[in-house]
Amino acid sequence: MINQTNIPEDVLYNESIIGDEEKWTTNNVHDPAIIKDGEWYYVFSTDAQHGGVFKAGIQIRKSKDLINWQWVGRAFAEGVPETAKQWTGAKGLWAPEIVKYEGVYYMYYAASQFGKTQSFIGVAKSDHIEGPYQDLGEVYKSEEGTDGPNAIDPNITFDRDGKPWMVYGSFFGGLYVAEVDPETGKFVKQGRGTLIAKRNHSVDRALEGPYIVYNPTFDYFYLFVSYDSLFSNYNIRIARSKNIEGPYEDFRGNVMTDLESPQYEIGTKVLGGYRFMDGEGWVAPGHNSILTDNGDYYVCHHVRAPKDKRWHYLHIRKIGWTSDGWPLVSPERYAGEENHLIEENRLYGEWEWIHVDQLNDGQDVAKMVQLDKDTWQQQSAGNCYTILLNGTKYDGVVMESWDWEKWKKTIVYMGKDQQGNVVISKKA
Repeated sequence: MINQTNIPEDVLYNESIIGDEEKWTTNNVHDPAIIKDGEWYYVFSTDAQHGGVFKAGIQIRKSKDLINWQWVGRAFAEGVPETAKQWTGAKGLWAPEIVKYEGVYYMYYAASQFGKTQSFIGVAKSDHIEGPYQDLGEVYKSEEGTDGPNAIDPNITFDRDGKPWMVYGSFFGGLYVAEVDPETGKFVKQGRGTLIAKRNHSVDRALEGPYIVYNPTFDYFYLFVSYDSLFSNYNIRIARSKNIEGPYEDFRGNVMTDLESPQYEIGTKVLGGYRFMDGEGWVAPGHNSILTDNGDYYVCHHVRAPKDKRWHYLHIRKIGWTSDGWPLVSPERYAGEENHLIEENRLYGEWEWIHVDQLNDGQDVAKMVQLDKDTWQQQSAGNCYTILLNGTKYDGVVMESWDWEKWKKTIVYMGKDQQGNVVISKKA
């Protein structure tokens, strides 16, 4: 339930907190991995911060409501493990993953230097989620000047039988998936695994931050990836497959390993930089993880503030599922809203409407549209609706939400047209 008194107001570019980790809350989160453990939600994230004295060791935060976050500490008190440091020369650790195998917590981490492929994925374990973590060493490493995947950005997913797999990789060599032994936390077989996504040199091969989640309702594995530059134009795209090892296809049927087709037309773009009519909006959302909690799905990602992109923050958003089995991301952050049927007459009126442009590197900007009774058609699946607007049909989902720009309750809609172009909107 949305409780206004429980929602923290945004205070962006807050120089007063730089030196005090206890006040960081959602500040300085980058490449977040989310997990629920008991009554707490935890986020593990990259050693990245704006200002202050840099420290390495993987940042940890926790929350009981996915809204208010508190600082826990770092997974490694000693910083970068020695084996990873010797191989990479890394000053900090990147893109962690946290998973629980039979009562033991395994934390994966990446060590590298920006723009290089002398990289290292390692794993550590602990009996307690907040640590301390014992390093178990190498899972996979890559060597500068050789072909193949870059050993960064590990994510653990589970197949239909509950077996763990790791998806990993980046710009250099593409994204791969390999089965993991839950007793060791490492690959079952030697080697790199199976290639599932790659882009060509015309776009600097720019994709990373993979995450795979299985939805049993639709019996698909969904691959979330981040395109382009984490500093400026990151955006989240999705594809799906019946098999965990692919091939993964977007809504149009483009395969994620296609190097010949126009590269910005591959992958269904669900979230990029955007701005509603109030506020400055956000830029470069990306490197997400997915939380599944009591049948609800949430996307957890970092994002940058447009007036000074050095500042990066944690966002949690609900995912809505279309009737044909595609995940779409709420245009507003989660604020405690619950799922319930929305009366159709509440949908009529003016909406702030944003077209998520596959080709736009900047912010997609809202425009006002009128959505009256003859615009809406409810589908059989609860809050799934078809909208007919200016001759274009959109299939999507409505849900209650919190308007962070206007500071009041609202309704949001996420939809896609027949070509897979996504829209996000909110009731004005």
